[in-house]
Amino acid sequence: MATSETSGTVDSANTVDTVPSLARLFPLGLQHVLAMYAGAVAVPLIVGGAIGLSPEEMAFLISADLFVAGLATIVQSIGFWRFGVRLPLMQGVTFAAVGPMIAIGNGDGGITAIFGATIACGVFMILLAPFFSRLLRFFPPIVTGTVITIIGLSLMDVAAGWIVDGAQDGAPPVNVAFAAGTLVLILAVERFAPPAIQRVSVLTGLVLGTIAALLVPGMVDFSAVGDASWFAVVTPFHFGVPTFQVAAIVSMLIVGIVIMTETTGDMIAVGEIVEKPVTPRSLADGLRADGLGTVLGGIFNTFPYTAFAQNVGLVSLTGVRSRYVATMAGGILVVLGLLPKVAAGVEGVPRAVLGGAGIALFGMVAASGIRTLGKVAFTNRTILVVAISIGVALLPTVSPTIYDQFPTWFTLIFDSGISAGAITAILLNILLGSPAAQADPSAHGPDGRDLAAAPTSAPTAAAAGAGGAGVNGSAPVPSVDAPAER
Repeated sequence: MATSETSGTVDSANTVDTVPSLARLFPLGLQHVLAMYAGAVAVPLIVGGAIGLSPEEMAFLISADLFVAGLATIVQSIGFWRFGVRLPLMQGVTFAAVGPMIAIGNGDGGITAIFGATIACGVFMILLAPFFSRLLRFFPPIVTGTVITIIGLSLMDVAAGWIVDGAQDGAPPVNVAFAAGTLVLILAVERFAPPAIQRVSVLTGLVLGTIAALLVPGMVDFSAVGDASWFAVVTPFHFGVPTFQVAAIVSMLIVGIVIMTETTGDMIAVGEIVEKPVTPRSLADGLRADGLGTVLGGIFNTFPYTAFAQNVGLVSLTGVRSRYVATMAGGILVVLGLLPKVAAGVEGVPRAVLGGAGIALFGMVAASGIRTLGKVAFTNRTILVVAISIGVALLPTVSPTIYDQFPTWFTLIFDSGISAGAITAILLNILLGSPAAQADPSAHGPDGRDLAAAPTSAPTAAAAGAGGAGVNGSAPVPSVDAPAER
């Protein structure tokens, strides 16, 4: 929850459970959609193209992807029964599954084998969630701060890809200019605009950047809007009844573990930013929602779903903590999935403009991680935990082909810098940290702060939920300082 810098009182107008007015809710939700849209449609474009789908089939695949992403986001943010972490998280198709899905789709089973393996993966994630959530004690501040920093640094590759926009010999200068211009616009809005406009600084930068790009021939392409239909129903099993092949399922189960690792990091990051620590119980609920979204993906002709890390930066940048902003964004995604013409219009935002916004968003994620690491008492050992974890995580980013000669099971894990860095940080903290502090909840006060001399091993979120307060009853702990309420 937001707190006053002077009095320390709770700001009841900016909490996870606050419902903003519709006049603010819609633009804030749309901003989240624009921040993740390019990444959301990238996976169906890559997989569909690789397995030889027709343009009509590709269009349906994208609509299905947006539709299910919206449903999964609504489940994750609102929650029902034991599904949903009830935090401002956006859901989208994971990049971790791209390689296995292409291999499955080009095999004997075709695309229906992909959907069968996806359904099996989702069921596996739902069943594994309560056991996986018990690992939360292995995510003290030194691990969460490192993972959050890695998420931000790893995603800079996505921002750079948007700016390059497929060019073979580097980013065209005009793309760099528009990316820089968009970033300057966002900064100008944050510095000079009224508070209401500051809340949608990224959306404002994207809109103004797109308007400016209209003056450059070929920079903006809205031709797809005219070709798209106004309405399309996303029907289950559009490509046929799913088939279940053992090899395909096994490869996707490995993807499921990677998804759960990445989602755990994202949930903890958002919990830190909005100052609502993630407990083992709420983590299990969030992982179940990931699994349910993945099952729906297989049913509605799309792929495994996970929390989108780029939107974590947007939560930090705007300072808006309401989970209902994500709910609104989920509703917009559902509408976009049903209205291909509108979706085509959103897709018209130039990639270079998105790249400029991505620098701000992903940089905020990294900065949030660094602030979390500020709670760690650094020694030679703890510095090694952070340094080696970040180094391992960035290897596939700076050298994408580094693991090309390794088996598929290895690349599934270590080609994802986020999962590789998270696993490294967890293992190194266990080996080099303080096992006594990790195992003894009494070493922490009621607010989760370490009372011993080893703050690097304080299980912040786990300690906060140790009293059995449940999903919404966790004791607040000192956390990442989200931007102050404007």
